[in-house]
Amino acid sequence: MNDRPDTHRADDRHRPGAEEFARVWAAALHRAHYVPISAEERHGIVAGLTDRLVAGVLTEPVDPGAGQRIGADLVAAGFGSPEALGRTIAIIGSRLIADLRLPPDPALDARLTGLLAELAIGFASAAHDRSLQAQDLVRLAALAAHTRAEEALRVSEARFRRFATHDQLTGLPNLTLFTERLGRISAAGDPVDRAGVCCLDIDDFAAVNDVLGHRVGNLLLRDIAGRLGAITDRRIDLVARLDSDRFAILMVGTTCAEDTAKIADRVLAALAAPFHVAGTEVPLTASVGVAEGPVRDGSAAKLLRASEIALHWAKADGKATWRQFDRDRSNSDAARYRLSAAMPAALRRGEFTLAYQPIADLRSGRLAGVEALARWRHPRLGLLTAARFIELAERTSLVVPLGNHLLEQACRQASRWQRNQPGLYVSVNVSVRQLQQDGMAAAVAQVLDRTGLPPGLLQLEVTEQAVIELSGVVMDTMTALMKLGVRIVIDDFGVGYANLANLRALPLHGLKLDASLTRPSAPAFRQAATYHPSNDDDFLTTVVSLGHKLGLTVTAEGIETAEQAHRLTATGCDNGQGWYFGRPVPPDEITDAIVAQNHSMLTT
Repeated sequence: MNDRPDTHRADDRHRPGAEEFARVWAAALHRAHYVPISAEERHGIVAGLTDRLVAGVLTEPVDPGAGQRIGADLVAAGFGSPEALGRTIAIIGSRLIADLRLPPDPALDARLTGLLAELAIGFASAAHDRSLQAQDLVRLAALAAHTRAEEALRVSEARFRRFATHDQLTGLPNLTLFTERLGRISAAGDPVDRAGVCCLDIDDFAAVNDVLGHRVGNLLLRDIAGRLGAITDRRIDLVARLDSDRFAILMVGTTCAEDTAKIADRVLAALAAPFHVAGTEVPLTASVGVAEGPVRDGSAAKLLRASEIALHWAKADGKATWRQFDRDRSNSDAARYRLSAAMPAALRRGEFTLAYQPIADLRSGRLAGVEALARWRHPRLGLLTAARFIELAERTSLVVPLGNHLLEQACRQASRWQRNQPGLYVSVNVSVRQLQQDGMAAAVAQVLDRTGLPPGLLQLEVTEQAVIELSGVVMDTMTALMKLGVRIVIDDFGVGYANLANLRALPLHGLKLDASLTRPSAPAFRQAATYHPSNDDDFLTTVVSLGHKLGLTVTAEGIETAEQAHRLTATGCDNGQGWYFGRPVPPDEITDAIVAQNHSMLTT
């Protein structure tokens, strides 16, 4: 037989099956067409052809001429009758994959179908010099084989299509089919005015896999798919598993956002009852995001993205709930993200600076210190206050280098002010992340050394949240700062977790009362029979007295009027801060205020 050397052989593990196939094929050829050769010779020829068949099916890339050469060599060996071709195609199509014990594979089926078609073509081409009657018989057999091959290919394509568009674990449509359906709606292929998407994620599903194993996790996903599929509503068009533990429901013909909200409620209700899997009761909750709106060209595909954004909100808002997509909130989140992404470059360019708000001694009215407040000179948005960006920095590690940068600015400026007003201190806010840095105290010491500011004139403000737990790095850092001589105060005291036991044990120098404590309390929250105008003052006096008993300096924030200043002075409060004493201003205005104060003292 004229065949080129084959460099690709069938894998050894398939040879036993190949031998059995070759035996059956040889027997079938012998029954179909007599050739004057021995059984051993016939088996040898067929075994060689079998090896090449197996290689043609299993080898990638496919050799485009392999099937034709096998068909031609079959004729050359003497098996040139239509019966021989018919039996060859029937046996190969029905037995080869099974005898080789290969798993179902749409791609493998497609290669086999193509190989059969080529074999028939090669067989017909090799037998062209036979009689017209023989050629007609071969062509008819080849046509029948081609028809069978096309039918097998259609079946294979259908199987491959389902494999590509459905989740193999749950049987639900997958992300591919879900997006295709959205695309058809977007392309106005269906007469749909409005549509909605409900996207859900199982809360903490990773813990199920970690604790109970992936087998239980897979069984649980099937049960979840079953419960979701059982939700009935005429508007539900498709229920799909997008990936892992994330599912989606497509609704068409909705009338308003309330339609998707109702489906979200049904989803949460369907998943509320505990699951029983492999003898284990598994309680679950889900977070759901929904989006609904009119369908225009290309708009339906955006519903999935909108529902995923709403799903993130449900997760962030505590899980086990649903959230409706809201354009304003999305735009706000996008703006916050853009700010967050721009912060590292802004820090490198030196766009972050400080404004300073006066802190006055309530008894004398003199300027005692200033609080350094972060500002961002944004090239497009203008001057931004800390409320716009500090929280974004705290969510990342950027708050540490930013805090160090602003701390050095504040210390350097306070050191300059000592020439005009010795003893003026600067108060700087520090974050929990900064306190959690092992080397923070050493970094502060280096800043003080570089700027020449005495440690006692630097005051660091920390929140109550930062000192809830008196252990670990935070406590060590605060102790080291105290030993360094730096002042530490609790900021916004009275609105957070006021742990008095911790307050007694902390290395502190002072408290800053939150502005809400300095304003009169609302009468609606008091009992009419016990209300007296002096209650607020008595309360403040008690708080200030508590601070003094702990040896702490007490500063009141949010003082906006002379009356408030007088009230706080009467309670024994030490210092005051607020618009009454001055708003946050650039450092030059603080310098002017110091000069004016000194001049006033000289002239009185």
